[in-house]
Amino acid sequence: MFAGSENGGSAAESWSLTQVKGISGRHPYSAGIEWSRVMTILGAQPVGVASESSPSWLLVTPHRLMFFIGASNLLLAILWWAVWLVAQRWPGLGLLIANMATHALPWQHTQHQQVPPGWLHAFIMQYQVLPSFMFGFLLTVFPRWMGLPELARWRYLPVGIGLVGGQALCLLAAAFGWRYCLEAGLILTATGWLVGLWTLGLLLFQEKGCTWHARSCFLAFIFGFFGLCAFLMFSFGGAPMWAFVSIKMGSFGLLMPIYFTVAHRMFPFFAGNVCKGYTPWRPMWLLAVFWPLCLAHLALELVHGYAWLWPVDLALLGLTAVMLLRWWPRGPKPALLSVLFIAFAWLPITFALYATQSLIFSINGAFTLGRAPAHALFIGFFGSVLIAMVTRVTQGHSGRALVMPAVAIFAFICIQIVAILRIIAELTADTLFWQAVAALAWLLALGPWVLWLNRIYLAPRVDGKPG
Repeated sequence: MFAGSENGGSAAESWSLTQVKGISGRHPYSAGIEWSRVMTILGAQPVGVASESSPSWLLVTPHRLMFFIGASNLLLAILWWAVWLVAQRWPGLGLLIANMATHALPWQHTQHQQVPPGWLHAFIMQYQVLPSFMFGFLLTVFPRWMGLPELARWRYLPVGIGLVGGQALCLLAAAFGWRYCLEAGLILTATGWLVGLWTLGLLLFQEKGCTWHARSCFLAFIFGFFGLCAFLMFSFGGAPMWAFVSIKMGSFGLLMPIYFTVAHRMFPFFAGNVCKGYTPWRPMWLLAVFWPLCLAHLALELVHGYAWLWPVDLALLGLTAVMLLRWWPRGPKPALLSVLFIAFAWLPITFALYATQSLIFSINGAFTLGRAPAHALFIGFFGSVLIAMVTRVTQGHSGRALVMPAVAIFAFICIQIVAILRIIAELTADTLFWQAVAALAWLLALGPWVLWLNRIYLAPRVDGKPG
């Protein structure tokens, strides 16, 4: 993913691997068991890790484990949501699915009525699916940003267990209504979060300097943990207000700040590495301006001040539009870079829709655009950046060329179509039909991409290097 000073590699590791290759002229991983022993001695292959595809490779680095969990969680979450939407739109199919589930699982099937499916969908995506990727990325890059040693696996393995186990239990509760599954899933998720926060916080404490991007991301995770606790309170009998707080906190307290911060640090850096004459522009005042505006939007949503969102959203529109114009590389650029800026273009579109929605509401009190602005943000921005960044991380950290593979191009193009469909759905008479179509298109877009990703995470690097 990273090149140059933002990531760096071990010169000793690179030298030792070169010497090993030079002895026989063959790729070390294809040379048999004796070469595996040599690779282990030189540190190019972790002790106890297979040289071929194996689940043990997931434990080598934080991003392998957490991205594998995130990709799997993403597919499962969208599958459940698509099935639920199809069942709502076509009740006959819904009855058939319910009968099949009851027949396949004949034990107690008590429907869980406490959490509306739409709210649970929002929680799972914001606090379980996307945080898997974010923890994986930040647990990998925090030590590198700060010049600290890489994390031992016992520091990040509990985070992965909490998120994958927590989501599995939540989906079981949603699909089959098993008692206590939801509460157990939420507690397990919160435990994984706590371990992740503790680990990232210790790295900040150990840092000798001050990496503002790391502090910005950590602050967002603190807001996110409060949002997670709010959903826990709701699930354990609290007022519905707590679920509302959790969903809004996840959007503008957690996801938006982390995505914005990572884009601010990494996108201009990536462009500067591959585009001749490109001057990275990422002044810190952009973060200083963004945070108060983002929190102002969050505060207004929490107090239902929708009629007064438009000044804040217009300011965010102006800020993100200027960033996009300054960042966009002129001239030829690889697809792997282009998709990052195409994804970022959804941010000014999002705030244009939010501002329009607010202005209309201030005039007639109607939410004319419905949840179109929110899904421009969730699918258009978050979804597009997810595909672009995870693809780049996976290509770079697996020893592959920094190019956009066909399966990722397909996923990225499809996600643009899905975002447009989901926005249009809010403006049609048969909203549920288009919601179901969009969810099924999510599966079509992400299914092949997730399978491609997970195959890579289960295998050694193709260049024979560690990691």
